[in-house]
Amino acid sequence: LQMLEREVVGGEQAKNKDLKEKQKRRKKYADERRMQLLAALQQTDEDGSDWVLLNVYDTIQEEVRAKSKLLEKMQNKLRAAETEIKDLQSEFELEKIDYLSTIRRLERDLMLFQQLLDRVQTLVRRDCNYSNLEKIRRESVWDDETGCWKIPEPVIQKTRLP
Repeated sequence: LQMLEREVVGGEQAKNKDLKEKQKRRKKYADERRMQLLAALQQTDEDGSDWVLLNVYDTIQEEVRAKSKLLEKMQNKLRAAETEIKDLQSEFELEKIDYLSTIRRLERDLMLFQQLLDRVQTLVRRDCNYSNLEKIRRESVWDDETGCWKIPEPVIQKTRLP
């Protein structure tokens, strides 16, 4: 009965040693190929996120351990990224405060200079070209090379009566 069962279970190819050898070679090749793929995935992705998903586990505990390690690594990366974001935000906030204080200081200086100009303008002689500030502003030109304004020279225009 056992002899008949062995012949029937494998079919007509049950005693074919060549076929058995071929199946063993295929299985061995498949196992080697799987190991090569796993090694390649581990090398390309250091954090192991891809290969954990493709790995075949013998027990559920191994799978849980591997995925727990992956989760811990991802949480560490997340914490590092959040810390970096907080650092950048605090740096940005400090720069913003610095820029705002600079703008306020420059606005105060501008107001001072404007008030000085308004007071001094009345003291300038009427026959000088500096008595008209709007004309001076129109004639002034910004020089990009030197980074300053080119202001016309003061000229006193004397009018003679006949």
